[in-house]
Amino acid sequence: MGHQPTDQQTLFAAPSSGPRLSREDALALLRDLLGRDLRALARAYGVTFERAGARNKGWAGQAVERALGLPADAQQAPDFGDWELKVVPLAARADGTLTPRETMSITMFTAADLEHQRFEDSHLFAKLRRLVVVARLYEGPDEPRSLVYDARTFDLTEPSLRAAIEADYEEIRWVARHHGLAALTARVGRYVQPRPKGDDRLADGHGFYARKALVSRMLGLADAGLEAEDEAPRRP
Repeated sequence: MGHQPTDQQTLFAAPSSGPRLSREDALALLRDLLGRDLRALARAYGVTFERAGARNKGWAGQAVERALGLPADAQQAPDFGDWELKVVPLAARADGTLTPRETMSITMFTAADLEHQRFEDSHLFAKLRRLVVVARLYEGPDEPRSLVYDARTFDLTEPSLRAAIEADYEEIRWVARHHGLAALTARVGRYVQPRPKGDDRLADGHGFYARKALVSRMLGLADAGLEAEDEAPRRP
């Protein structure tokens, strides 16, 4: 990790270039955050930790977006024109090594998307093609603080990994076509899994999620080549 933890008293100014910020410039800004408290950054930018009485699960990503000059939106195009920003929490194992605490939300999809979009034309590929991934440290359910641990780029250029993720996409399409969206569960897919958004499995609101093994690979963690047993994909 770069900087030592600080109480985040001084924030850098949001860049004037807005959503067309290059990845190189974004990384330069993000490196100034290494070791700093993302909770303090969120408070400084007015990001709320609760919405309508429920926990705002996206607070960390929203805080980093504000720091990079991106206003709140829900567009499916990449956040900054030709690259996408993702913020993920890391948790420490008993031996002190770090691992992704959860899967990473990538983007939403509909039945029509799966039916008509090839992988190279999909929102999934557009989001994964060029990333900046920011890792923060998760310290417990109350999260009194969350230090920024790392920021790095990821490009979906490795042929074997791209082929594996495309195979996941085609498997998800196959299940949806033959069994309907209700049959899509987190057990489908090796690196990318589908999950319904919310509690209604029949609603036309599903998302692609990167499994922990893929998140580890993006961040160069020790278990980047491993898949947890409880994430092993099985057809429904």
